[in-house]
Amino acid sequence: MNIFRKTNPVPGSDNLLCEADGLARLEQALDAAGIGALKVPARLQVTAECLTLNRIDNRTPEPAQLQLLGQSLAQLHLTSAQALAEPRWGLERDNWIGRSPQRNGWAEDWGQFFVERRLQYQIDRIADAALRRRFSARLAAAHNGLVAFLNAGAPTPALVHGDLWNGNVLFERDRVWLIDPAIYFGDPEVDLAMTEMFGGFGSAFWAAYTRERPLSPDYPLKRSIYNLYHYLNHLNLFGSAYLPGCEAGFAAIDEAVHR
Repeated sequence: MNIFRKTNPVPGSDNLLCEADGLARLEQALDAAGIGALKVPARLQVTAECLTLNRIDNRTPEPAQLQLLGQSLAQLHLTSAQALAEPRWGLERDNWIGRSPQRNGWAEDWGQFFVERRLQYQIDRIADAALRRRFSARLAAAHNGLVAFLNAGAPTPALVHGDLWNGNVLFERDRVWLIDPAIYFGDPEVDLAMTEMFGGFGSAFWAAYTRERPLSPDYPLKRSIYNLYHYLNHLNLFGSAYLPGCEAGFAAIDEAVHR
């Protein structure tokens, strides 16, 4: 068997243990829903410092594979809340999104969860004190209106991949694989927003997804707000090249709360 070994990108942390847990939970949800075309790699060995997976022979996707991804992701989003005893948002444990810690815990209020444990948490990690204060002030000014906007459009919580850009999806001829998750229970449109941040999966994916689960009317605005989390994370990881994306996210927040 071909294998792939991954070393801990944050030595001494539980990063890889959280990744393995996320893969296992996605696998359980896919199995429970009978979704056979969407897979996660087998965890062959899991330690704090090394994660060994089966290697996937990735290839350029054809429309049929993108359709499989869209249909299967929609089915996952529609069915995965069945794992919850009651509707709620988040996860019982913190985890990671790439090399960044991701704050979770359970919440009864989606808007409050996203504003405080996604946006504010990343803002608090900004090294530039002046920028941190400016973004904090903008979020505080919009807080109540943004929470209300997100709650008004929030469906039943779904298990989301959490970091669903095209580098975290691999394609074989008749199967599609998800890797590197940052799972939690959230609005499924956070996954869709992230797919569009770095190029996306094209029309075949969208047609298949929306046949199963139509988009909310406010998705175009929610997309920019949800991706603000990822732009803030990339700003913290990689620097000021991601500042324009952050500003675009705040502009979307202003539009949402003042319309």
